[in-house]
Amino acid sequence: MKKDIDNHIPEVEHVYVVAAFEYNSIFKVEEWTIYLVNDNTEALETVLVVSKGESKTKTTSVLRKKLEVLPAKSIAKLEFLHEDVLEVDNIFQVTYFLNGKLMHKDFKFPKYSLKSKDIKALPLLTSKGIIAE
Repeated sequence: MKKDIDNHIPEVEHVYVVAAFEYNSIFKVEEWTIYLVNDNTEALETVLVVSKGESKTKTTSVLRKKLEVLPAKSIAKLEFLHEDVLEVDNIFQVTYFLNGKLMHKDFKFPKYSLKSKDIKALPLLTSKGIIAE
């Protein structure tokens, strides 16, 4: 069993969770939309995303999303962040296979970190926003 486990855990590269600050034409407001970005030249397979918000006094519902494949150089919309959850740490646990290797990374938007004055260009998106830590 041990022989099947890599001694080197690969570091996640070119995969991001981003918050894009976008205009919602239906509700006529600007809001934060969360995307998973695959900036690799290979597809991500069996992608699992678990998201939650937490602080010392508050916890949000846990959301789970599965994507069979996220093609190379593409994005997937995950969710909208309501104003109420900007006051907690928003954590996105992303697990996937890349070239047959299991990859995992926890991305985090610390509480109060999503501010429209801090937006920048995002990979593969025309919208501007913030990349999770």
